[in-house]
Amino acid sequence: MAKELLEGNAAIAEAAIRAGLEAYFGYPITPQTEVLEHLARRLPEEGRVFLQAESEVASINMVYGAACAGARVMTSSSSPGISLMQEGLSYIACSEVPAVVINIMRGGPGLGNVAPSQGDYFQAVKMAGHGDFHPIVLAPGNIQEAIDLVVLAFDLAEKYRTIAMVVADGSLGQMMEPAELPPMRPVRPPAERPPWALTGARGRQPNIITSLYLEPEVLEEVNLRLQAKLQEIAANEVRWKEYSSEDADLLLVAFGTVGRVCQTAVREARRQGLKVGLLRPITLWPFPSARLAELAGQVRGMLVVEMNAGQMVEDVRLAVEGRCPVRFYGRLGGIIPLPDEILPELERLDKEC
Repeated sequence: MAKELLEGNAAIAEAAIRAGLEAYFGYPITPQTEVLEHLARRLPEEGRVFLQAESEVASINMVYGAACAGARVMTSSSSPGISLMQEGLSYIACSEVPAVVINIMRGGPGLGNVAPSQGDYFQAVKMAGHGDFHPIVLAPGNIQEAIDLVVLAFDLAEKYRTIAMVVADGSLGQMMEPAELPPMRPVRPPAERPPWALTGARGRQPNIITSLYLEPEVLEEVNLRLQAKLQEIAANEVRWKEYSSEDADLLLVAFGTVGRVCQTAVREARRQGLKVGLLRPITLWPFPSARLAELAGQVRGMLVVEMNAGQMVEDVRLAVEGRCPVRFYGRLGGIIPLPDEILPELERLDKEC
């Protein structure tokens, strides 16, 4: 298929439709409202369900209901809206039903602003709600990758009966780039719903989906099953990309838009004689800890760059376990760090190490 000039949010929405999205429930909030606007037009054209809920709390519980029925379902929001969805996300995780969530992150805390940010890293990867669970968290670095990861999110959510979250920032959601959309998948007919779905009970015992387990021993069994599933995901679904890491003795670590900026910083640093490489995590959970541990034995130091006060850097340090120095550089309030800011930090790291 030919490439098209696509806006990030619209590309994410269209990719979801082509991945077989059957129902969307959401509430407008910048900088992701174009996802909702695109789906409001396109889903009815395809004979599928679009509903603008009265709030983010309502929308995530509608997602929960549709997921229990075995439908391919999605919601999208931005940082404060995802915060409001936390309880519903935890219910979905414990009930082991698949759902896709898009978070186009904005500046915070509080109402903040609509500028790009990565301040929701902890919120996404550490649990995204109460209790012991992790969603799968995918972080695209460009619009083509956003399209591909949305399709992957649906597949992973269904494979593991879990939440798959795609996190990007307002910059990626609003920018336009050439990208290729996937072919349209057919919507799964009701007769092909998974056997656990709530599709009626005529002629059989009803299925029961719940997140309420009053007996501690029973809830412990549920949690142990969830943890075994998370271990399986961590073993099989780690994704990352590397740039110029083969001979690097300094390593940048960054995700999303910042990872893209750091590619430019790598090229400029090498022009100046510094052997710099880059590791860009694509799965923020599960995190590429094992690969970072290997690289810690090769490089003299690592610089983690983020649009926050320092969140992913903690996971990098846990992975490295003191094998090499790990430094941090970040910008806050919706400001994207630029290559000419990152280069002096690399020079400083080079002198320290």
